[in-house]
Amino acid sequence: MTIEMILALGILILMIVAIMSDKFAFGAPPLMACLLLVVTGLSTVQEAFAGFVNPSVVMVAGFMVVMAGLMKTSLIGKVQSSMLSLVNKGGYKSYALLLVVVMLGASLAGTGSTGYYVLILSLISTIPYNKKMPTSKLMMPLGFATNHPLIPFNVALLYGVTVSVLETAGYTGGLSMTKFAVVNFIVSLGFLAWSLIAYRLLPDHALMEEEATAYDEVAATTETYAMPAWKEYSIIAAFLISVVGMMLMNMLGNAAFVIPGIAGAFLLIINVLDFREVRDNMGAPVIIMMAGVIGVADALANSGFTAMVGDSVANVLGTDINPFIFILIFALLTSTCATFTGSNMGSVFIFAPIAIATSISLGMNPAAAAIAVVISGWNGGYMPIDGMPAMILGMGKYKLPQFWLFSVPMYLVRIVMICVGAMIMFP
Repeated sequence: MTIEMILALGILILMIVAIMSDKFAFGAPPLMACLLLVVTGLSTVQEAFAGFVNPSVVMVAGFMVVMAGLMKTSLIGKVQSSMLSLVNKGGYKSYALLLVVVMLGASLAGTGSTGYYVLILSLISTIPYNKKMPTSKLMMPLGFATNHPLIPFNVALLYGVTVSVLETAGYTGGLSMTKFAVVNFIVSLGFLAWSLIAYRLLPDHALMEEEATAYDEVAATTETYAMPAWKEYSIIAAFLISVVGMMLMNMLGNAAFVIPGIAGAFLLIINVLDFREVRDNMGAPVIIMMAGVIGVADALANSGFTAMVGDSVANVLGTDINPFIFILIFALLTSTCATFTGSNMGSVFIFAPIAIATSISLGMNPAAAAIAVVISGWNGGYMPIDGMPAMILGMGKYKLPQFWLFSVPMYLVRIVMICVGAMIMFP
């Protein structure tokens, strides 16, 4: 390892330890890590703080403003009431039903939809504390559920990436989208099974102090606020445009990243939100967390650390290895790399070529390895240092051990199911 690799890895570890200590404000450790990157010479100021102009961060920050406006409408009150009635009917049955509903919604949004997970997490955060089903028991499973379509027909992104890495490696055997979708379905079933089992392991606490009040008091407060109908319609339109824009990212290109910000500016202009509210939501701790970790992730990749790990594993594996163990190792490496660097695509393109080339030389089906590597790139999340996991930890007010109690077994279940599905469908 070079000095640059050691320094980058040390700063990453220091950041994780600081997050685990709970002695710093949420979002502060990544900022301190970015400062250390500059001081140690690993990154320029522009590189260390690149996350603050990262398109995804800009998009989520804008959407947080739109969600703040949506929370003031009667529509959110009705949705909230519907979720509350489901929560109040009975803990476990309602929990299972909510999981299925969110996963069905993910079927439309597709895996890794930023707009969808921000929407679901924001909605959960509006539900007042209820002893029958605390929102702390919903935030984590429903948040991760947004990444698991129960009916995986919208798999174009991951399928396209898989075909691309196979073709780049010289594989011309073709790939069935139907079989690819079945692998995703198997992964979703594994996630659903773990979430149903983990219900009793999830903590019981209010997400915010004010949430511990009775629902009647919250409802009474909400009813006292009257908003003109035209403003409500304007807010809902801004919200829908933002969600559709984010979901059509592949078609709209760069415009999709700023559509939520434009919608948020519109809400400021029509006086739904004042500037202080816009500023506080765009600069929320979870946004600072997301932006800060990107600089650390880039430094780790630029130091050559991730590429070195991939090369080392390829040399160590040799030629006499069980096919399942082989793809399991690469799925673990890819997902871990994506978890710590925040780069799903980058991690896939580091490990997929190695996995495919090794598969071909060992006489294995390279499609199974490619599929496992690609899907695993979007199924890390056991550390809260990237978008959705960071938001879940922050908005759910979880301690890191509480987060790990759910996320680590979930991660292992998903990775195993990815490999099982890939081996079954592409033997």
